Amino acid sequence: MLTKLLSFSGRYRILHLTWFAFFLSFVVWFNFAPFATTIQQDFGLDVGQIRTIGICNVALTVPARILIGMLLDRFGPRVTYSILLIYAAIPCLLFATAQDFNTLVISRLMLSIVGAGFVIGIRMVAEWFPPKEIGIAEGIYGGWGNFGSAAAAFSLPSIALGLSLFAGGEMNWRLAIALTGIAAAVYGVIYFLNVEDTPPGKEYRRPSRNGGLEVTSRKDFAFLMLMNIPLVGILAVLAWRLGKVGFLSETALLMVWATLVGLYLFQAYGCWSTNAELLQGKKHYPPEDRYKFNQVAILELTYLVNFGSELAVVSMLPAFFEMTFGLNPAQAGMIAASYAFMNLMSRPGGGLISDSLGSRKWTMTVLTAAMGIGYLFMGTVSEGWWLPGAILLTMACSFFVQAGEGSTYAIVPLIKRRVTGQIAGNVGAYGNVGAVAYLTLYSLLPEGAAGNLIFFQTLGVASMVVAFLCGFFLREPQGSFAEFHEGEEEAVPAVVPALSHESYPD
Repeated sequence: MLTKLLSFSGRYRILHLTWFAFFLSFVVWFNFAPFATTIQQDFGLDVGQIRTIGICNVALTVPARILIGMLLDRFGPRVTYSILLIYAAIPCLLFATAQDFNTLVISRLMLSIVGAGFVIGIRMVAEWFPPKEIGIAEGIYGGWGNFGSAAAAFSLPSIALGLSLFAGGEMNWRLAIALTGIAAAVYGVIYFLNVEDTPPGKEYRRPSRNGGLEVTSRKDFAFLMLMNIPLVGILAVLAWRLGKVGFLSETALLMVWATLVGLYLFQAYGCWSTNAELLQGKKHYPPEDRYKFNQVAILELTYLVNFGSELAVVSMLPAFFEMTFGLNPAQAGMIAASYAFMNLMSRPGGGLISDSLGSRKWTMTVLTAAMGIGYLFMGTVSEGWWLPGAILLTMACSFFVQAGEGSTYAIVPLIKRRVTGQIAGNVGAYGNVGAVAYLTLYSLLPEGAAGNLIFFQTLGVASMVVAFLCGFFLREPQGSFAEFHEGEEEAVPAVVPALSHESYPD
């Protein structure tokens, strides 16, 4: 596969167009972090308020990833991704023209929906690449797309300084942020006109119902209901945090909590309606059509600690380097970009390792444990550190974080193909559960080395716990290294190997 990666035809054309869509969505999603201290000064915000905006930036991605997962399975990735990219321009322009704290919060909540775009490309890539290459393909999609956060941290402060010629010598962060939204919208149109949901002659398989995730046993349904609680519970934590900074009154907070209870019940009803025949004993899945939901649950936890921590660290790292080493915003943004810069190699590397070693389970376990160790070391970074040493440690830690993400999504598309969008949405949503939880903790910690130590130690310990769960409970997916997708083996006669190129054109 690597030898053909530079081509721009067949499935590789789809891969390149799709990772760039993800790249732009991440540039938009993380266009706030490089300007956090500048915006704080411009609006006269306190530390609690600016950290709350950072939490809002990842908040609604939790329900959005689940909703978009269902829309994706129903309408296909081409339409879903295009609409999301065009939508991104609206909250970007709202944030760029904001004049008060409330508008900043509302626009970042709206922008957090754009972060749900990741799950769309997971299904698109899974449609075009066979299981034996799914790790590296999803890794390239996720890693090169994730680099958008590094590109935002690295380039946006410099772009804003360049635009200062039109703003009386001041850093024009408003125009820089507006330009990211406009670029995403333009590319949304380009993407719609240049991709297809599946290779020629291949059917796009949809679930029979889209109200909730389909499971294949009653026990799994109960487990699904349990794992859905944190998806709503973390939004209740966010609402509590917004109340603490004065955005929500006590009455409004209670109303939000009541709405979230209603949201959970509505989601539970959707899952029940999807699985009603199973729960009523009218439907029984044959062994070959079953999957274990506990495998989805473990992947949700791995994504909570790897991608959740990445979102949290990327959101705070520019300010961390700026305050710890006395740097200016542009310098801090460029150095902090080293964390996300590793996405270019580490996430595809995690997928490639998963494809090559013959065990996706142990790849996941080892990478998660190494990530935990890296975070424990990052907790020791302080102003007394040698700056290049801190940068190298940051890059080493980020390799294991992002390789773990690649390993997670080397497994996700192999669990149950027809509900890949919903599984990817649930797993992806847990990444945002982790991000909101970690950033909420960070917002409550004191500034300085003591708070940073507690923050990184929490990331490290959580990762070690999940590595233990992977080692004991994660199972190798059936057909992990098969030539063709689930259910397609029968359709491809062994005597006609050329048909593999029709299913997965080069």
